[in-house]
Amino acid sequence: MVIVGYLASALIGVSLGLIGGGGSILTVPVLVYLFDVEPVMATAYSLFIVGATSLVGTWPKYNDGQVNLKTALIFGIPSILAVYATRAWLVPMIPDPVTTIGHLVITKAMLLMGLFAVLMVFASFSMIRNPTQPGEKDPNQGEQRFNYPMILLEGTVVGILTGLVGAGGGFLIIPALVLFSKLPMKQAVGTSLLIIAAKSLFGFTGDLGQYQLNWILLGSVTTLAIAGIFIGNRLSKNINGNALKRAFGWFVLVMGLYILAKEFYFTA
Repeated sequence: MVIVGYLASALIGVSLGLIGGGGSILTVPVLVYLFDVEPVMATAYSLFIVGATSLVGTWPKYNDGQVNLKTALIFGIPSILAVYATRAWLVPMIPDPVTTIGHLVITKAMLLMGLFAVLMVFASFSMIRNPTQPGEKDPNQGEQRFNYPMILLEGTVVGILTGLVGAGGGFLIIPALVLFSKLPMKQAVGTSLLIIAAKSLFGFTGDLGQYQLNWILLGSVTTLAIAGIFIGNRLSKNINGNALKRAFGWFVLVMGLYILAKEFYFTA
């Protein structure tokens, strides 16, 4: 299973390079089910892996003019503060076990994996439905207009979710950047990678000192994911991104439903 886990680690980066997201939604299941990492620890590892991979992936986007630094700053500040606070204070405050429903004991690990699975299901819908991409056809929109209250609220919500489940939240960030910051789609993807990198890496610092980290495993998975993002960037020039995004969405949906069944149905 470890060999399969390393292959899946590369796919995390390939997905980020191909469709600008989705890879982070694989990280926690890969760590939990293929490397036998405890779920709470896996969310911490995921923050570092996703953050480092997204940071490397941001550079070619920035060189192509697809990163809006002003938007990244406005969205990123509340998101970074929220994810750090969640990892440093909220996650340690969650009791274990959380509650009991009949004969089913809801542990802290089950709660986090269940929340992550629900997030996967919602993420899959956003990838499968292939929504229209406002802003893509009109890259010269004139002066950018910000819906500040919604950007701040969205940034905070995404930060809390990232802190709880260790996912980058690109499927939430990209629509917010398009709708509330009026960014073209390609620029939204590049800007999202920078936001994901910043908030994930800052969030990871909230875990330092709380857990005994396996840096060898963490470094290996991160290195393979980074290699994968370069492969994904190269493949993206020859593969239909929309078709791939829909196929990946179906895969994420199946995985999310499997995790829900495994954590709650088969353990009941």
